[in-house]
Amino acid sequence: MSIYYTSSKEGITEEALEELFLSVDWESGKYPKQLLQAIEGSHSVVTAWDEGKLVGLVNALSDGVLTAYFHYALINPSYQSNGIGKELMNMMLERYKGYKSKVLISYPDAVNFYIRLGFKSEDGSKPMYISELV
Repeated sequence: MSIYYTSSKEGITEEALEELFLSVDWESGKYPKQLLQAIEGSHSVVTAWDEGKLVGLVNALSDGVLTAYFHYALINPSYQSNGIGKELMNMMLERYKGYKSKVLISYPDAVNFYIRLGFKSEDGSKPMYISELV
C-alpha cells in the first residue's frame, strides 16, 4: 500500500466518488453526478489515493474567513485504521488554522476519533436536517 495525498480536486471522477461513498454505505454514493458537483463546489478538498484509487476524502464548505464545515470525511473501510483519516483531517485543520470555528457532524462510531483530533460537542447545540432525495 502506497498512499499519497493531494489537496487538488483534479482527477476526482464520478466513478471514484461512487465507489468510495458506497464503500461506507452512504446513500449519497447513489448520486455520483451530484457528488462530483458538490466536491467541485467545495471550498477545499483533500484526498488519499492508493495507486490511482480514491481511498479517502475530506471536504470543507467555508465562508473563507471565520468558519469551515467539514461535510464529508470518509475512508474506504479496507484502508481504515492506517492513519489516513488522521492525515486528511490534519491537512484540513492546518488549512483552516486561525478560523474561529471548525465544525463537523460525526456519526456515533467516529466520535472518539474526532475527539482525539481536538473536536468537542458544543453545549446546547443539536444538529438538525431536512433531507430530500434527488
